[in-house]
Amino acid sequence: MTEDVTKLAFVCVQNAGRSQMSTAFAERERERRGLEDEVEIVTGGTDPAEAVHDAVIETMADVGVDLSDRVPRAVSTAQLNECDVVATMGCSTLELDADVEVRDWALPDPDGEDPETVRDIRQQVANNVRELFEELFGPAE
Repeated sequence: MTEDVTKLAFVCVQNAGRSQMSTAFAERERERRGLEDEVEIVTGGTDPAEAVHDAVIETMADVGVDLSDRVPRAVSTAQLNECDVVATMGCSTLELDADVEVRDWALPDPDGEDPETVRDIRQQVANNVRELFEELFGPAE
């Protein structure tokens, strides 16, 4: 890893909802800003689910993001300790040793919620990701 790379992590317990949405929006924001070489994105869960929640896949498809091929995965403390910023979704008990900025976005879990609630959560996630990029890299061109 070079010093020029900013590592962002999006983490929740199952890695099946909010962190997957956050990762997808961050990937889109990174591409839109031309930061593919400057931003590395990590995602995972402390107790990953078997699959991304169906409601999340459907709601993200509404905004042109395909999560149907994503698989929740575990993330280690060591991986997170290498990040610059770790965004948790409101369900974390992470205790990181390194000089990592942890932000808890305190988002409700979309699992089992009605489509309107999932859309609201999706909008909160999109706003949080945009604001994080603006804070770290300035306003988008």
